[in-house]
Formats: sequence, structure tokens, C-alpha cells
Amino acid sequence: MIRVLRRMHQFDILGRYIPAFGRIVGQMQHDLYHVYTVDEHILKVLRNMRRFAVPELAHEFPLCSRLMSEFDKPELLYLAALFHDIAKGRGGDHSELGKVDAYRFCKAHGLSPADCDLAAWLVEQHLVMSATAQKQDLTDPGVIDAFVDRVGDERHLVALYLLTVADIRGTSPKVWNAWKAQLLENLFNATRSKLAGDTSAREDGQRGRQEDAMARLRLYAIPEAAYQKFWQQLDTAYFLRHDAQEIAWHTRQLYKLVDSPVPIVRARLSPIGEGLQIMVYTVDQKELFSRICSFFERISFGIYEARIHTTRHGYALDTFHIQDATSRQHSYRDLISYIEYELADKLAKKEPLPALTKPRLSRQLRHFPITPEVDIQTDERGTYRILSIVAGDQTGLLSRISRILAAFDINLHSAKISTLGERAEDTFVVSGDAFKNPKTTVQFESELLNQLRV
Repeated sequence: MIRVLRRMHQFDILGRYIPAFGRIVGQMQHDLYHVYTVDEHILKVLRNMRRFAVPELAHEFPLCSRLMSEFDKPELLYLAALFHDIAKGRGGDHSELGKVDAYRFCKAHGLSPADCDLAAWLVEQHLVMSATAQKQDLTDPGVIDAFVDRVGDERHLVALYLLTVADIRGTSPKVWNAWKAQLLENLFNATRSKLAGDTSAREDGQRGRQEDAMARLRLYAIPEAAYQKFWQQLDTAYFLRHDAQEIAWHTRQLYKLVDSPVPIVRARLSPIGEGLQIMVYTVDQKELFSRICSFFERISFGIYEARIHTTRHGYALDTFHIQDATSRQHSYRDLISYIEYELADKLAKKEPLPALTKPRLSRQLRHFPITPEVDIQTDERGTYRILSIVAGDQTGLLSRISRILAAFDINLHSAKISTLGERAEDTFVVSGDAFKNPKTTVQFESELLNQLRV
């Protein structure tokens, strides 16, 4: 199929058959993470979708291959892939415009109203799943509930998941990684369980996660009485924002060190199979996040996710997922030992933060600068603020952001760091008195934009 479409494209048949496709032939995408023209990107996405259906390639993406084999009308997925970006460059929302094109094409070719609706819906929603997975807190039941309401049923969920994976993999060879794959799979599984009506206590809620964690701890012969002192310092928010595996790991490392006078740093290979997971446990201190960011930047590791928690007795219990930004080969045993010792030593000494250096911009950013954007929204419960930042990816970016947060006494609860080529799209869950005063909020935004423009 893909070979035929490419030949139709080569001989300008595809553009004549679908005039909307003819208008995006050779059209460049100036976003620094799509490395292909729009028409080539669409063909790449179609190829990725087709690979899900080839049994010999099932080892590449086992879940996608299984879902594709079970999907009743795969032609609708191909149509959605063909039309998902077809309206780019016209002005306006390309998802909305593409939805109209897709529906008209399907209707003109005799598809049933339900099939027309599904293909058009996929085009309209093709960015939603990646945005939810990469920018929102998937441990928040409200986020999952909102996504469930959006997809409606399992058929729409499966179709959207397959299109999202194929789409992200078709943007650039460097954009897809194990971290994005895990986030999407976590969102898919959580939504699927919710749609199936699974409210098992072992899968949902504080008690369920505690029971799962206790089962894991029993495998290490750690009795419940040994870690109750540690768990008494953890509130409901902690158990809801960490999965059972992380809770068990934290508990194993800390149940004997609840009141440790010195910082505790532990590292392990990331459960997602790429990068490292770092745990930091220390008496809470101002600029802690800035110190940690500075350390990781110094050793050329990027933070992909941070979960910040403060215990009832005033200790910071922070978890980070990091990956090497330079793709070097490492002896992870030596690297883990180095991070555990050096980071703990830096935090114990509480030395003044190093001066911010002038960021090094890539050649692409020098020629195609990205205008920084800052957006602050209140979450659905009205408890926290969602701080969204778009900027050109540059050395020291997180350090600059963290120091502005500290200067305004803004508390960070979680962070998701998404790098799309040369474009950084970071989302932070924050709180603080600064947001109670509109004037202070404006000052915060201005300071942040000034730092991002450097």
C-alpha cells in the first residue's frame, strides 16, 4: 500500500486525486522538530501505521501490533493518518480544517456515517493524547476522567493511541524515545481500565497502591512494622502520585533513615528501560530544585520528569527521571555511584549556586529562534497552577526557570520536560502566594520571559 501511495505521489496522481494533499507537497514545517516536509511526514506516518499490521514486525511495538490486528476497520486508521496534517499552512487550526476534509472524503467514497465520524474525529483529536501524556499528571484521577470523557469508548481510544504513536514516530528520528512510549502506554492503560469499569482497590486509590507496595516489600523480607514510621510521614498525595513500584523503592531505601541528618541520594536504571531514576531525600531547603538542576546540567544529563514531595516532618522526597543529552555510552554502575556520592555531597555543603552562564544555542536556533511563551492556568480542582513554558532548547534552561520560581517563593510539585527537536515544551505544577496577587503574577511572567529570551 505504501509503495503504491509513494508512486502516486511521485507522479502527482495523489495530489490531483486529493487536491488538499496537492497543496502541502513540499511544504516546509518551521517548528524545528518536524524534519520532513508535510507530505513526506504524512507518508512516514502511513508507513508507521502499516508496520503495525505486519506480523514480522510485531517485535518493534508489540502492543500496537496486537491492537492493530484486533481493530475491525484498519482502513479508517490509514485515512486518519492521510488527513491528520493535510490542512497545515492554510491558517487556522489544521486539526479542525483537516477534520472537514476527512469527513467529506469519507462520505464521498461511500463510508458509513459512523466510519466517517471516526476518521474525522481522529483527525480533529490527533494531538490530544500526546499533549495529555506529556504535559499533565497521569496520577491525577481528574486527568484520566477528563480524557475518558473525551474518547468515549475503547474503539476511539485504540484508534487514537495507534495514530498518536505513528504520528510522533513520523516527525523525526530523534523525537521518539522510551520515555514518550511509556507515558502514552500509561495513559492508554489507565483510560482503558476506566472505560472497562475497573475500580479494583488494587489498581486505584491510596489503599490499593499501599497494598501493592507492601506485597513488593515482603519479597525483600521487610516487615510492615519496620517501615510504618516512614509511611506515617507520607500523606495521601504522595501515594496517589507515585506507583507501587516507586513507593516500594523509596521505602526500601529510606525506612531506616527517616530522620537522616545528611542528604540521601539513590539512583537506579529507569524502569522504562532508558536513562536513570534518581531519588533525593533531604531536609527541605530553598533552591533545592535549582541545585539539583545545576548538578545534572553540569554532567550533561537532561531531566524528563520531576516529582517533588514534602513529607509531614519537613523533608523533601524528590524523584527524577534523567537521560544523557549527549548519547554517550556509560558504565552505569560507575555512573550511579558517582551521582549518589557527588549530588549528596553538593546538597550537604549548600554552597552558593553557580553563576548562570550564557546559554549555547544550536545552529538551528540561531537561524530560527523560537519566541518564548508562558501560560499559567488554574487546574481543574483550583488547587494548583499549571505553568506551561515553550522556548528554544538551550543549556541551563531548567536552572533559569528554577531560580525564578525560587525568587518568587513558588512551590514546585511536579514537572514534565518535553523536548521536541530544538523546541522545549515544559509543564510545571506549582503553587504559592505569588498567584494570589495579579500584579505579582505579571511580574513573575515578565521575569520568566526575560530569562527565556537570553
